[in-house]
Amino acid sequence: MHPLSIHVRNGAAMFLAAASGATDAIGYLALGNVFTSAMTGNLALLGIALAHRDGERVGRVLVSLACYMVGAAIGARIARTPEPGDPVWPSAITRALAIEAAFFVAYAATWWTVGAQSNIFGKAALLGLGAIALGIQSSAMQRFGAGLGLNTTFLSGSLVKLVGRLATGHRYRDSRQHLLVLVGLVCGAFLGALLVLHAPTFAPAVPLVALAVALCASGWQARASTRAAKVALAAAVPGR
Repeated sequence: MHPLSIHVRNGAAMFLAAASGATDAIGYLALGNVFTSAMTGNLALLGIALAHRDGERVGRVLVSLACYMVGAAIGARIARTPEPGDPVWPSAITRALAIEAAFFVAYAATWWTVGAQSNIFGKAALLGLGAIALGIQSSAMQRFGAGLGLNTTFLSGSLVKLVGRLATGHRYRDSRQHLLVLVGLVCGAFLGALLVLHAPTFAPAVPLVALAVALCASGWQARASTRAAKVALAAAVPGR
């Protein structure tokens, strides 16, 4: 694998994690203290809401959980599972991210239509759209395989892998993709929260811009793969 392609892939993953962090921050601060990608946190929130007999919050969590599962199913159908000979960035991931982008556009349009202070139905729609988008992203990133572990939504595993590999003597550069996605998540959450608190109109722009950067990177990867294939073909066929 060409080092530049790996750097671009890891950078794209960082921006996807930023989209996840921003959407979670928006959901928690503006849509009723519910996450759109951190389903472990949502399951804990569900238990807390049940203990408090808070039916409205139970409903919000269930909307997010159900829509996330729908998105995960869509992403899995599009991205499929890892295959021998996969390039650095399989094209199926790009197709899944394009569908995710459509849901994020709908998310932003809904936000700009109903606003941060919408009623319960508007908030449910926003939670659902965000959760579907990030469910798609979560499944799409599984195409990279468990060995690489390039998750961009549920990052406890990335933290454990980073710490474990460093603690057992592995080089940092062999694990830096895990640090990049963790940094992306925190930065995205910071920007999302900052805008919700001080300029809520612009809050949905964070996941949109982050996803756009990732899609641009995936387009570059596709062109690089095509060029590499042409070079390999020319080398394999004398006289071409």
